[in-house]
Amino acid sequence: MALAERGHRVVIADSLVNSSQQVLWRLRHVIGAPIGFEQVDLCDKAAIMELLARHRFDAVIHFAALKSVGESCERPLDYFENNISGTINLLQAMRASGVRRLVFSSSATVYGDPERVPVREDARLQVTNPYGRTKLVMEQLIEDLCRSDASFRAANLRYFNPVGAHVSGLIGEDPGGTPNNLMPYICQVAVGRRDRLRVFGGDYPTVDGTGVRDYIHVTDLARAHVDAVDYLLRSEGNLTVNLGTGQGVSVLELVQAFEQVSGRAIPYEVVDRRPGDVAAVYADPSLAQRLLGWRAQCDVVAMCRDAWHWQSRHPQGYASPMRDRRQLAVPPQVERRRGHLRGEPGAVRRVVHAP
Repeated sequence: MALAERGHRVVIADSLVNSSQQVLWRLRHVIGAPIGFEQVDLCDKAAIMELLARHRFDAVIHFAALKSVGESCERPLDYFENNISGTINLLQAMRASGVRRLVFSSSATVYGDPERVPVREDARLQVTNPYGRTKLVMEQLIEDLCRSDASFRAANLRYFNPVGAHVSGLIGEDPGGTPNNLMPYICQVAVGRRDRLRVFGGDYPTVDGTGVRDYIHVTDLARAHVDAVDYLLRSEGNLTVNLGTGQGVSVLELVQAFEQVSGRAIPYEVVDRRPGDVAAVYADPSLAQRLLGWRAQCDVVAMCRDAWHWQSRHPQGYASPMRDRRQLAVPPQVERRRGHLRGEPGAVRRVVHAP
């Protein structure tokens, strides 16, 4: 949506392994215009080659990866194959088709257990789990390509902890199986799908003993991607920046904020730490502000409010039955944006690879 708001034409490429095709018509409903879609798996080299050869793209935004820290410790080879091999296939297809601009979704996990917080981009890179290792290798692959091909430009965006949902309540997080991330787990407890939240570790050297992270609203994150695309199209440089608010929030602080917004109690139990987790990680986002003119605008209350708006309207995620057309109602702030979204699309085309 953020791309469409700035006049870019978009083609989404997704394997649908961990996503719903319902998102496409919901996007169309909010934007007021269709979105191109191709069902493609990056592990299928021939298919991604054919896709990029068939369209004329100016840039690629690469989101496609398995992303659970805990699961990566249990299934490291699957993570190496999917994340690293898929990225190699994409880079080869981009080179073959002449696409020379890439925005890559990296992760704060490349910092491992940082020596100090807030974390700057020049901090020592180290990983504590296979997921983080794949992200670091993917960054290095992209960096090596940029060095070998002076015409290739890339932006590595190191996410901290994306949460929330679109303000319309139509599009949100719906993980398959047991959620591996905190916010969707809290949401599922709030709607009664799960009895209680498991808090992994209560003895960290933090404000309340629980892990501290930098949570960032998904709409702020989306805006940063468009800023990065525009940066690559107008400049000759590469960049690596942190995307976060710069504020650390503990697990229990996030639970308390969600309870206040939703009016629902979130029962929880503290269990053993997970392998690969660290005590505290939060960003110094000043470089993103300096290079991209970007800064996070949404606070934790907004993140919890929008996540609850999505989950309360869709208790079973995208499998929730449509009760009536009011479930598709678009808030006034979204409706006001439709005017320019219905205008002539811009000349720029994008491929978005969703996880």
